[in-house]
Amino acid sequence: MRRFRLTAYVTSFLFAAAVALTGATSAQAAATGYVALGDSYSSGVGSGSYDSASGDCKRSSKAYPALWAAAHSSVSFNFTACSGARTGDVLANQLGPLGSGTGLVSISIGGNDAGFADVMTTCVLYSESTCVNRVNEARAYATSTLPGKLDQVYAAIKAKAPAAHVVVLGYPRFYQLGGSCIAGLSETERSAINGAADLLNSTTAKRAANAGFTFGDVAAKFTGHEICSGSPWLHSVNWTNIGESYHPTAAGQSGGYLPVFTSAA
Repeated sequence: MRRFRLTAYVTSFLFAAAVALTGATSAQAAATGYVALGDSYSSGVGSGSYDSASGDCKRSSKAYPALWAAAHSSVSFNFTACSGARTGDVLANQLGPLGSGTGLVSISIGGNDAGFADVMTTCVLYSESTCVNRVNEARAYATSTLPGKLDQVYAAIKAKAPAAHVVVLGYPRFYQLGGSCIAGLSETERSAINGAADLLNSTTAKRAANAGFTFGDVAAKFTGHEICSGSPWLHSVNWTNIGESYHPTAAGQSGGYLPVFTSAA
């Protein structure tokens, strides 16, 4: 009896020590599922190899969530990120797989709420002043309205998957200023768009931190690989496939997003 009690005590002690060293709770230790939420930057638009079953969501096997899941095959994987998603779409359509067994969640969201597609369309088709005005409208939205919408999404994730480690991914800057582009947008327009991306990232990072989540900043990884660089990881305007414009290529997913997520996961 004494030997049994001693063995049980030692086992309990070792488990407690392991939990203390890793910072994991017993709930987190038991949670092994990974759920990938978010918009087109998480679904993998621009990287090709789309799952036909995902339809207009365009989930790619070359997107960072699928690449991470393939490298961690022992972890169950649910991929609900969808092209064009806004915060309301995440709340309405993507949270189903979350639960007590969810140990890891990734999400990129907010760009479509701030009017990402319309900003780029305006800047490509209209004057410099019209472009800058539209960018400023997006900046105002990111400052005044987006924080509350992000808070709603993050609170819903936390409520449905309380044991999960949540990684919120940001967005790259689109342009290398003073780069190799000899046509297209002006430097003023490119600078304004980059500044809006920085504001979107800082806004998202603050809300993620407030929720107790980890923010993954991809801007540094994409430095030197923006549009107008010698080795872009982002599509410029693609008139034959307009939906892939201004989205990461397969190299952007594997070389930009994946290492940031892997470090934060």
